[in-house]
Amino acid sequence: MRVRFGLQAVVSTFAIAGLITCAGTGTARVNSNRVDAPSKGLVLQANEGERRVRRNPGKGPFIIKVDRQNGGSPDLVMGYEDLAPGVDIQLHRHVVADEILFIHRGSGVASLDGRESPVSAGTTVYIPRNVSITVRNTGTEPLGLAFIFSKPGFEELMRENSVLEGQTVVPMTAEERDRIRERHRWHTVYTP
Repeated sequence: MRVRFGLQAVVSTFAIAGLITCAGTGTARVNSNRVDAPSKGLVLQANEGERRVRRNPGKGPFIIKVDRQNGGSPDLVMGYEDLAPGVDIQLHRHVVADEILFIHRGSGVASLDGRESPVSAGTTVYIPRNVSITVRNTGTEPLGLAFIFSKPGFEELMRENSVLEGQTVVPMTAEERDRIRERHRWHTVYTP
């Protein structure tokens, strides 16, 4: 009887010590797909974020500000880009996400399902999923715009079409661009 009681006491002591050790670490458990601890949020200045350069000619750099990798948002995606004078965002639609564009500076024209409207600093453009959108800079200065998506996905297409700022930019072939777009067709469909 004493042996059984002594053995139970030893096992209980090890079990309690193990629980105390695990509970006392205070670190969030992380795997490759998620973080158990909630995000603490971000405060990003104008030029801060994941700065990237497109691999297709004629398109400028952009910044991914908030997504799963930047800030840990499981749902929202937000970024910023400047369109040079004369440059446009090719006609496309998003299958699973709504998008909001906020024009920060410059002027241009936005077209939603063929309905054109002028845009300038302070303009908000709401693009419901499956509505085609194109934006063209018709001004003489860059058209600065913030983009916000209700669901993730587009940022991955943007990453595949670009490199981190400072890396060598190797232009994409038309075939490579088409393969990338096909992989992301579940989220974004381009109109030829």
